[in-house]
Amino acid sequence: MASINLDRLTKRYGDNAVVKSVSLDIADGEFLVLLGPSGCGKTTTLRMIAGFIPPSDGAIRIGEREVTQLPPWKRNCGLVFQNYALFPHLTVAENVAFGLEMRKVDKAEMGPRVAEALRLVRLDGYGERYPRQLSGGQQQRVALARALVIRPDVLLLDEPLSNLDAKLRLEVRLEIRALQQQLGLTTVMVTHDQEEALTMADRLVVMSDGEVRQVGSQADLYERPHDRFVADFVGRSTMIEGEVTGPGQFRSEGGIALHCQDGLPPGPATLALRPERLSLGADSTSHENHVTGTVTFVSYLGAMLDVHVRLNDRDHVVVQIANRRDATVPAVGDQVSVGWPGEAGQTFSRMAV
Repeated sequence: MASINLDRLTKRYGDNAVVKSVSLDIADGEFLVLLGPSGCGKTTTLRMIAGFIPPSDGAIRIGEREVTQLPPWKRNCGLVFQNYALFPHLTVAENVAFGLEMRKVDKAEMGPRVAEALRLVRLDGYGERYPRQLSGGQQQRVALARALVIRPDVLLLDEPLSNLDAKLRLEVRLEIRALQQQLGLTTVMVTHDQEEALTMADRLVVMSDGEVRQVGSQADLYERPHDRFVADFVGRSTMIEGEVTGPGQFRSEGGIALHCQDGLPPGPATLALRPERLSLGADSTSHENHVTGTVTFVSYLGAMLDVHVRLNDRDHVVVQIANRRDATVPAVGDQVSVGWPGEAGQTFSRMAV
């Protein structure tokens, strides 16, 4: 186990910087998730930590070692790829043992270590099977066992669940998190799936355009986003364009005067609202903000319903309500009252996108 330090890590291809001066301290035993849209630089950052991509500038430390210029096999990182990268002509046990063979581990030691790794991922008795005889979830576990068998200082996961179906993803991500906690292994995972990130991480790093936008816990990023990008990417927000007209006062482009969190000076701004913070009908009238609109769409999400409401030609909101048997569900075309407390609306300068 070891900590990881990234100091102004940068990667350029010609004049194009895909990772821009990223600095992070990852604690020993921490599970850190790099989260962001495709092309944001998160996978490039992970592969620089692993040693597969040389940085253009900056430094990488794993534990007490400076590893910036070391090749991958000298960094002692376990890596699980998006596509698992299993050898189809080798058995499960041979796949898991591959890293040990490359490190010239003694044959007498190799068998027990492979058995231990397969036991950790609950694949006892699968050693003689081939990858084609396994399900997607089982193949993912083999890839994880292969990463763990070398007893790495850090574990690096590159979109490890993206090839699994939705139900299996939920099951396997909980297994990975439980195993990481059991082993106390410093882990960095890359994903674009915010639900995965929120479920698995100790801390999250939101990236965009090669830069770190915010680092923090799930609550930090969801409840206290630094800018509009983070508010829009982590969870869901309705964005209302307009301007701050005074302390805690906002006017939408459609002309609605609203209360919001204080903090921004007067000027063009965006008001971000979380759907679950809004209420409909009689519950809405007690709030500082309550307006009337027309239901344009209702999304059935199982336990929850999303009610889309047009307030005027410019402004709309989404209200999330519980799907209860006794609930009155509005229909498209209904006139409804929507309300929310002033502190539920967070404003961001139009410059902070």
